[in-house]
Amino acid sequence: MKGHVHTCLCLIAVGLFGIGASVLLAQGSGRGTASATIGSAHVSIEYGRPMLRGRDPLKMIKPGEVWRLGAGAPTTIDSNYDLVFGDTRVPKGRHILLAQMVEPGKWVLLVSSKAAAEYDPSAKIAEAPMKVENGQDSVEEMTIKLSGHENEGEIEVAWGTSRLMANFSVAQ
Repeated sequence: MKGHVHTCLCLIAVGLFGIGASVLLAQGSGRGTASATIGSAHVSIEYGRPMLRGRDPLKMIKPGEVWRLGAGAPTTIDSNYDLVFGDTRVPKGRHILLAQMVEPGKWVLLVSSKAAAEYDPSAKIAEAPMKVENGQDSVEEMTIKLSGHENEGEIEVAWGTSRLMANFSVAQ
């Protein structure tokens, strides 16, 4: 009897391990974090990191489409101070970041109250133009960098050879 109980417990443990591993593999992309102190503000971005796998990221998005800037859970920006994107003051706290291709070669960063799957224009809090460049090196796993000088910050999204950059500032 003890042998059967031990065998059953081992089989259950192996089954649970297999299910856990399957869930982790199904999730695919890992999570990344970028953070910086810009002026007096602590700013952080949390995002999913999809793999390139031979795709051309900027050709996957059509003009007018909103991109969730990553994979899995929404990409979020969090700050303990109000920030300014474009001409709009964004209250401190956590917000969702998205990007939209306006036309080929022209992108905007969107600060939103809703994720891409449920996005509508009324959810937009602010937007900032994004500069589009080609990098020399290809980045296999999407990466977001956050940098700043004094009260000015920059968000850079690197994936493949594409680089999308948007500026913001700490509100005064």
